[in-house]
Amino acid sequence: MNQYFERRYIIGGIFITLILVLLGRLFYIQIIDDRYAYYAAKNAKRQFILYPARGPILDRNGKTLVTNELVYDVSVTPKEIKPFDTLEFCKLLSIDKTEFDKRLAKARKYSQNTPSPFEKQLSPQLYASLQERMSEFPGFRTGPHPIRSYPDSVAAQFLGYIGEVNDNVISKSGGYYHLGDYIGISGVEKAYEPILRGQKGIRNMLVDSRGEQKGSYANGAFDTLAVPGEKLTSSLDIKLQKLGEKLMQNKVGSIVAIEPSTGEILAFVSTPSYDPNLLVGHDRSANYGKLSNDPYVPFLVRPIQASYPPGSSFKPLSALIAMQEGIITPQTTYNCPGYYVAGNRRIACFHNERHGTVNLASAVAESCNGYFDMVFEKLINRLGAKQTDSAFTSWRNNVAKFGLGGKLDLDLPGEGTGLLPKASLYDKMYHKGGWRSSTVISLGIGQGELGATPLQLANIEATIANHGFYYKPHLIKSIGDRQIIKKEYTEKNYVGVDAQYFEPVIDGMQAVVDRGTAAASKIPGIIMCGKTGTADNSHGQAHSVFVAFAPRENPKIAIAVVVENGGQGSSWAAPIASFMVEKYLRDSITTRPSGISPEKYINANLMPDINVYINQQKRRARLDSARRARTDSIKKAQAIKSATNKNKKPAITNYLSAIIPGKR
Repeated sequence: MNQYFERRYIIGGIFITLILVLLGRLFYIQIIDDRYAYYAAKNAKRQFILYPARGPILDRNGKTLVTNELVYDVSVTPKEIKPFDTLEFCKLLSIDKTEFDKRLAKARKYSQNTPSPFEKQLSPQLYASLQERMSEFPGFRTGPHPIRSYPDSVAAQFLGYIGEVNDNVISKSGGYYHLGDYIGISGVEKAYEPILRGQKGIRNMLVDSRGEQKGSYANGAFDTLAVPGEKLTSSLDIKLQKLGEKLMQNKVGSIVAIEPSTGEILAFVSTPSYDPNLLVGHDRSANYGKLSNDPYVPFLVRPIQASYPPGSSFKPLSALIAMQEGIITPQTTYNCPGYYVAGNRRIACFHNERHGTVNLASAVAESCNGYFDMVFEKLINRLGAKQTDSAFTSWRNNVAKFGLGGKLDLDLPGEGTGLLPKASLYDKMYHKGGWRSSTVISLGIGQGELGATPLQLANIEATIANHGFYYKPHLIKSIGDRQIIKKEYTEKNYVGVDAQYFEPVIDGMQAVVDRGTAAASKIPGIIMCGKTGTADNSHGQAHSVFVAFAPRENPKIAIAVVVENGGQGSSWAAPIASFMVEKYLRDSITTRPSGISPEKYINANLMPDINVYINQQKRRARLDSARRARTDSIKKAQAIKSATNKNKKPAITNYLSAIIPGKR
């Protein structure tokens, strides 16, 4: 009997233990571990992403540059596929069976249970015909997706384009981007992506065991709305932009126009260009391939990525630095015999023209090479021959204050720095102490190893217009309905030249247009101050350069125009700039006393022969490659010297000094 009672307690204890274990497990499943609730919910509902409309982009006057239109995507969930008429489905999408199998295999590799893109950007017409028959194709669904639309097809390089995210972007997005999503790839679309993209929403749908939708899950209690991206108001003037693109069609080059009083960019022209509408819609991939293979490189953003010798447009800057350093005064004269002698070099003025006795203003007006070679030598020799590198470094630092040799922090990706050589470059080329002012004399007139982007050239003009300071150039005026602007764009950047020194330089720049090299581009009733430039190009005909601002009092616009292979600055760049300036100031263009008209420049074709252009690119690539190789060898030599602690620096001979930038 005692054994029976003992067994009863043991058996009861076992049952109690089992009950407690089961209760504990049930508590864990229902309260602690939410995996089972997740699996159950997953069987009962499906989540669908609601894509927000990207924020529109407007010009400075509220004109739409970029908006959105709806297209439709087809997605596939491989696990839900059941037998259907594959060939009929392919026919509706205009694809073959091989392409169908390829896309389905990719979707299965991505996920059996998660929807992934199958066909993108269907037109509303195609969507309408397909939607009627979607019930015949289990596992496939359609959904709306906003894409970009460009009403005026302008400013492609400024606006940029969007494209599908890659695996790298997805992995770094913290779960925001998924396969098939779009993101800004270039231009403003990339620079302001977090603002433009908005916030995706979620719609939860109740589904049955066969995956068919049965209505909203929990009456939409867990749904979230898509939040559209905020609008951006740019600084561009669409009328000015359109005119610039017309004037530069069938030409290689760029135009940048800036409002000096704010740093806002009024025009941002890069040619050859393209219709941004080509990079949206069903044919996007094919169009992108064609543009990518275009030898004239329409994707190159020339206003900030191309680097050119500024040529004579650099001369006013040299004069300003020399006056600030006390090297010259406005009354300093030079007797020009048609050339300048520097060491054993004889540098001719343009066409060996004899300018006679010139002072600062007349030297600017007549673009006397000799005067500015003299100014440059005085600057570099002021500490004596043995201190050439120190004086050169001081000159370089003064030039850099104007924004050359570094980024201006424009609110676009991919900005270049141009080229502003350091003394160490010439130490490597000629060994330390082996070069003098005469060695680098070409820098004084904007040639040699000196390069500037069109943005930098326009910014220099804004600085002169402001008598000694500039606001950082920028392309976005405001975000949303708020007048939000970065603080750095409201701060004055002083260049270290006193305001009093600008008037004699501006006198010369006004004379350039009134009676000098740009007289044919004089605008009746508007005082425009400018400087022509003929920038040497080691790969072909010189580039036509013109920089200016107007009007002289209370300037409203500063501009830089570069026409590659256009020859003298007065021939192409100056007239184009004058039309742009008058259009912005008057919203019209009057007849010039010289007889020039916009039609001549709009209709002109200066595109280089395709074979010649390709050969130029190859030669430039070889030069760049040789330069990098030389630079690498110098670095290795210096590393060996440092490691072995030797005092003697190895001489590097035959260094490629042709860093003269042409088209980049």
